[in-house]
Amino acid sequence: MPSNIEIKAVLRDRAAAETTANALSGGGPEILHQVDVFFNATGARLKLRILGQDRGELIRYERSNLAEVRPSRYSIARTPDPEILLDILTAALGQAGTVKKMRQLYLVGQTRIHLDAVEDLGDFLELEVVLRPGQSEAEGRRIALELLARFDIAPEDLLAGAYIDLLDARRPA
Repeated sequence: MPSNIEIKAVLRDRAAAETTANALSGGGPEILHQVDVFFNATGARLKLRILGQDRGELIRYERSNLAEVRPSRYSIARTPDPEILLDILTAALGQAGTVKKMRQLYLVGQTRIHLDAVEDLGDFLELEVVLRPGQSEAEGRRIALELLARFDIAPEDLLAGAYIDLLDARRPA
């Protein structure tokens, strides 16, 4: 199963983060509009990422909810029929919630830098160091921490959970 090292943080100064990401990547971002529908699943998170009418990804991932650099193991299946897959998964598992975001994606070496504007939540930075076969988690952590330092993120801005967790915490009981 592929894995990466990732970290997520609240983004206090989007303009500064965009400047840093542009400098690190040597160019502008790819803009992605994403709708992530989460399903009731056990043992891991399961979401359908809808990228367009004819483009989506079913993603299953395992990651601890710690506010630190951490490993994530994942599997991705791409689909040209995300709406049909959404209907099937909703009927079979039920939906746990939806996250809508506009993502600016920058690539720096083997790292994906995401500047996310999440509907009803705000702005966030996410780093994903995609580990190469045989590459150690320690090396991935080192890369992530070096990049994180470039964005001047305070320790209290690091997040433990996923966007869906933040949205769930805002819902009235």
